[in-house]
Amino acid sequence: MALQSSGVALRKILSHFPEELSLAFAYGSGVYRQAGPSSGQKGLMLDFVFSVDDPVAWHSKNLQKNWSHYSFLKVLGPKMITTVQNNYGAGVYYNPLIMCDGKLIKYGVISTSLLIEDLLNWNNLYIAGRLQKPVKILAMNENIMLRSALDRNLKSAVTAAFLMLPESFSEEDLFLEIAGLSYSGDFRMVVGEDRTKVSNIVKPNIAHFRELYSAILHENPQVVYKAQQGRLEIDKSPEGQFTQLMSLPRSLQQEINHIMHSPGKNRDVEETLLQVAHDPECGEVVRLGLTAIVRPSSVRQSTKGIFTAGLRKSVVYSSRKLLKMWRGWLWKT
Repeated sequence: MALQSSGVALRKILSHFPEELSLAFAYGSGVYRQAGPSSGQKGLMLDFVFSVDDPVAWHSKNLQKNWSHYSFLKVLGPKMITTVQNNYGAGVYYNPLIMCDGKLIKYGVISTSLLIEDLLNWNNLYIAGRLQKPVKILAMNENIMLRSALDRNLKSAVTAAFLMLPESFSEEDLFLEIAGLSYSGDFRMVVGEDRTKVSNIVKPNIAHFRELYSAILHENPQVVYKAQQGRLEIDKSPEGQFTQLMSLPRSLQQEINHIMHSPGKNRDVEETLLQVAHDPECGEVVRLGLTAIVRPSSVRQSTKGIFTAGLRKSVVYSSRKLLKMWRGWLWKT
């Protein structure tokens, strides 16, 4: 991890932004080593997400400090920026390709209330998906609701992964499923991302995933976790699967209900989940439900990026992504 940025360097970057952050974290290949052709490369972009309680006030201060970070939307003021942030895409406003402290960074801003909703309900599974993988927390206030939602998101990730796995599997199998949840149906996995991205994230970071999920796995009554052997066994009976389905986030339950019934038929969600629990294709139904959440939110967020980043930066950023995908393809072949 020699080229990965230290916590001190990452926190120093935070000093360039307004302080009112309920949560700030860094993620991606510039923070945690990933396998693949980009591993160890210098000049990797550092990715940040800032959760703020009052986006209008935060953007107002950030415009004063960092006017050049914003696209043409800055001339419309902090209220319009917040409207675009909250009401379009996945509720996050990204400023990419920013030079800060001699490093290239991208940072996203999300309302704390919208983040909590996504963590609990998986409305977009966008920032919630980021937080299902190891991230470096740089700042967090004492918001009990946010802390509880962060924990709930991890437990939901484990439950969803269990439903898509066989009765017995390895830690690596589990972490690959968890890391892949937020990429289910993401159109960027076809155009713009290395298709081995999930594996590249997990394989060098098994220890970090274990640290994130170990306590949850030990406390879960539905799993036998043989930590020494790195193996797990779960209850795949209809009763066990029904319990898991009933504890999934609300948006995923609703999508499963839509998948199982033709339009116009209003069937009780609990009834549908009981039906799915007895279905041999239960895991595939859950995967389709995830796709129904992720695909539209990833398309909307990427489209929104053209406006929040500006056309020039969007072209440069997309080119970097395509180059990374091309390198990944060559590396695999």
